[in-house]
Amino acid sequence: MRPMKKRVVILISGRGSNMSALIEAAGDPGFPAQIVGVISNRSDAKGLAAAASLGIETKAITRADHTDKAAQDAALDAELKRLKADIVCLAGYMRLLTPSFTEKWAGRMINIHPSLLPLYKGLDTHQRAIDAGMRVHGCTVHFVTAEMDDGPIIAQAAVPILPSDDADTLANRVLGVEHQLYSLALRLVAEGKATMKDGRAVLSGVSAEGSLLSPGSASEAVDIESLARMTP
Repeated sequence: MRPMKKRVVILISGRGSNMSALIEAAGDPGFPAQIVGVISNRSDAKGLAAAASLGIETKAITRADHTDKAAQDAALDAELKRLKADIVCLAGYMRLLTPSFTEKWAGRMINIHPSLLPLYKGLDTHQRAIDAGMRVHGCTVHFVTAEMDDGPIIAQAAVPILPSDDADTLANRVLGVEHQLYSLALRLVAEGKATMKDGRAVLSGVSAEGSLLSPGSASEAVDIESLARMTP
């Protein structure tokens, strides 16, 4: 008998590009998680309609409908509990969660960030990497803690920065890698192979062999062994 799939709720603020990638990955019968809900802090987020069209339950929990951030997070917590969420995935959720909320969901909430953390926390990561003269850039999936973009790292993937890159071309190339990496990281968490313990990400039963993406152009190939870092 197959183990029960973990119940996942995705938090978004916009179009939900990574949300769509996770939904697609979860459509595989062998994937260890199912997407049971999508919640946004914006009622006009395009991703809500996209998720609803696939039969996924959606809800907007906005700041305007609550007295303060704590009340908003209390409503979010109540909705996650109603949906019986095992794992929460932040996918472009553009607001800081309160420390009490992140503590309550510690080890069960993950986020994807478009840089190789701890470099370039916050916004405008692609332009900042170019301005710094970096030769590689990438994305990170990490457990969420109270500090912004600061939780224990589950997985990373890197892409080269090309001489012709601007922020938009680099962002597009990184985004394609994000879609692959986030699905991989969610699988690891859902299978219990990536956990958070004593402020660190602990991986077990994970092989670094193979590649995340099929070998292609130099700008797209991502070899886990040499480019994707997983913190033991």
